[in-house]
Amino acid sequence: MDWTSDIAPVLLAVGCGAVIGLERQLKHKPAGLRTNILICLGAAVFTLISERMAGEQDSITRIAAQIVTGVGFLGAGAVIQDRGGVHGLTTAATIWLVASIGMGCGARLYPLAIITTVIAIVVLIGLGQVDKYIGVGRNNGQKKEINSQ
Repeated sequence: MDWTSDIAPVLLAVGCGAVIGLERQLKHKPAGLRTNILICLGAAVFTLISERMAGEQDSITRIAAQIVTGVGFLGAGAVIQDRGGVHGLTTAATIWLVASIGMGCGARLYPLAIITTVIAIVVLIGLGQVDKYIGVGRNNGQKKEINSQ
């Protein structure tokens, strides 16, 4: 296998990370375009490296497991507890998901990576609109108290 076989997974990882990152950037979230591209790309490259290093051995899953752990650490850094509320959970979940998409690209599971990216965009945009409409996530799910004075 020569290096040209790695072009498609790497480019797809950049594209998938960019699509999700652009949505996050447009919503002014901390992990935007560059962050999501780099996470997706890094996961894809680590997966490709792990495939090459494992060769005939069964150890390919060890690096994949470490990607999941490392990205969990990144996601934990995105979560902030403030005044009884928690912020950044969607950002943390997006970081985790983008890494899995990158791993899918690196493993050459292209349909899975593309479909997951589309579903993620539908969830981030579509359900974000539903949240705004019904008011989910405002005041930690509690109704605002009306001052009756």
